[in-house]
Amino acid sequence: MLDLVPAPRGGTTLVSTVMDTIRQRIESRALAPGAKVPSIRRLAEALGVSKSTVVEAYDRLAAEGAIAARPGSGFYVARKAQPLTLGEPGRRLDLTIDPLWIARQALEDTDSPTLKPGCGWLPADWMPDPAIRRALRGLARSEGAGLVDYDSPLGFAPLRRHLAGRLAERGIAAEAGQILLADGGTQAIDLIGRFLLEPGDTVLVDDPCYFNFLGVLRAHRARVIGVPRTPAGPDLDAFARAAAEHRPKLYVTNAALHNPTGASLAPQVAHRLLMLAEAHDLVVVEDDIFADFESEPSPRLAALDGLQRVIHIGSFSKTLSAAVRCGFIAARPDWIEGLTDLKLATSFSNGALAARLVHRLLTDGSYRRHVEGLRGRLARAMGETARRLGTLGLVPWVEPRGGMFLWAALPDGLDSAEVARRALARDVVLAPGDVFSPSRSAGRYLRFNAAQSASPRIFAVLEEAMRG
Repeated sequence: MLDLVPAPRGGTTLVSTVMDTIRQRIESRALAPGAKVPSIRRLAEALGVSKSTVVEAYDRLAAEGAIAARPGSGFYVARKAQPLTLGEPGRRLDLTIDPLWIARQALEDTDSPTLKPGCGWLPADWMPDPAIRRALRGLARSEGAGLVDYDSPLGFAPLRRHLAGRLAERGIAAEAGQILLADGGTQAIDLIGRFLLEPGDTVLVDDPCYFNFLGVLRAHRARVIGVPRTPAGPDLDAFARAAAEHRPKLYVTNAALHNPTGASLAPQVAHRLLMLAEAHDLVVVEDDIFADFESEPSPRLAALDGLQRVIHIGSFSKTLSAAVRCGFIAARPDWIEGLTDLKLATSFSNGALAARLVHRLLTDGSYRRHVEGLRGRLARAMGETARRLGTLGLVPWVEPRGGMFLWAALPDGLDSAEVARRALARDVVLAPGDVFSPSRSAGRYLRFNAAQSASPRIFAVLEEAMRG
């Protein structure tokens, strides 16, 4: 099946659209180096264009060196593979809505006075710095603290046993042997992508979704299809249509405190979602890194499914320390075996010191006290942020059950990318909606991190940016 690449904003010629279609298939490796591209007649019929349009498109692609003609045989992909790019094939994005560019702006100059209400982490002074320092000193004094050796293949066993107990509290039955440690949630998703995806495979994500899901999946040459998100979960009718049409391998989501919307999965949606996943034989990757921000757990797909076709991942980067890279994957035993081999092949081991540090903080009571305090502090910040946004005419999409994110709509007629561009000129980094939307259909929305939105200057700059 051939898919016509949507025309970029501002329109395009049919020839350019046909070229973008072939470029996308080459860059996603759906057409590998040396593979024959569709015949002129077949592509013209599939895309509903004239054969002369395809001839011109192929001639231009050949001139670029992307394909080569073989007399009497047709056109073939050039033998030399193009370098990997994580941008969208055939589309030049406004940098204000380029996810990786936004991430760079948020991570650059962490000591600068730039305000970052669009970033995805807590302020440094909200984190348990004294507890982390005490734990580090304790590890330094301990014999066998893992200061110089590689960790075991699955990762530090005491931490995995403790994580099994924590998962059981959320109804997820996973033995320590079903848990693989990783260097954060992003590495966990990367390993799963390496394990289950081939170039050109389709993956469903929420629309909107966490923007780095898109970056990781494109790094695996996957084709990403967005499913509209509702306050209760994915739009199930749209999910069913996408699953039937595109035959995806994976669906990647946040079940609880969804990024960027803050919404949580409703029980009735969770049950039907798993039925659809089984009917269409796809695997669900449940990213649960915001779990500890919830006072009362919402439904977990891994608990309902019993880790049969759901892979559950977690991390402590958001709640404990982004510098202590420690996450985990919980999955069925045969998949953990394959994932462990992949981890050994690509990174050999995970951070042994980080795992021991996290275990110490989890078991000495420091982490529990810290998280309990965070929940109350975040609730107060969320209320204050919503109030301040309301005075400017921004409307929250949903009232989150917890966490840090507020997804808010600008008044009619305003574009969040343009507002973000103006704010950036005043050293305020916002997160416009289309950063998170595979379909670029969230242009009215901004994601706010309530914990990073305390400064009155943010709202003064936002108001000016909205006025133009």
